Amino acid sequence: MTAGALVGVGVGPGDPEHLTLKAVRELRDADRVFVPATAASSGSAGRAETVVAEHVAPERLVRLGFAMTDAGGRDAKWDAAGAAITDVVRDGGTAAFATLGDPALYSTFAYVVHTVRALVPDVTVRTVPGITAMQDLAARTGSLLAEGTDGLALVPWTAGEDRVRAALGAFETVVIYKGGRELPRLLDVVREAGREDEASVGTHLGLDQESVTAAHATNGPASYFSTVLVTPARDGAPRGGRLER
Repeated sequence: MTAGALVGVGVGPGDPEHLTLKAVRELRDADRVFVPATAASSGSAGRAETVVAEHVAPERLVRLGFAMTDAGGRDAKWDAAGAAITDVVRDGGTAAFATLGDPALYSTFAYVVHTVRALVPDVTVRTVPGITAMQDLAARTGSLLAEGTDGLALVPWTAGEDRVRAALGAFETVVIYKGGRELPRLLDVVREAGREDEASVGTHLGLDQESVTAAHATNGPASYFSTVLVTPARDGAPRGGRLER
């Protein structure tokens, strides 16, 4: 029997209305919809599940545990997730895996694909793009991510302070992911680069506890799911001023 399909579906940062029509169709057509959960959720619905539950009946959802911060437990969790998905796709079924943001951007889906392909080499894999946190935060703050010849850098805080500093010095727009737990230090680096007034912080975007603040008004650590957006000041710039001449 021909193997089925594994579909990575980007569900955005948190707002259920940010799913594309294609994403909703793939989720509803799948035989099973798998949603990631972490130890921090303590058995409750994770962020992706909360989004998907607005569009898919709860009995079609399967929760998969992942160890995002426990390096020692990651392999076991990936193996268990792969085995559960393989039960669906091995005999021709379609498994949808809901992932926050976009499946191609810092997504657990990459590790899921690697694991499932090792078990079912002929599985068909496809993805449905999703809105990213940087796009959502730009919309909520009325910011332009890039214009004309602007460069845009996306850097995870986990890559190290030097990488973040280099991006702040070389690019007009800088987006920093994965730094919520060390947000005070992250914002110190932004401040040292002279760009604090250009920075905003978004946490839990699209959820009830959403917070969008200017960097100078932000205090203390935040959720892992936080985004820092640094954009160049554009007030007073002539129309098309950043276009190549």
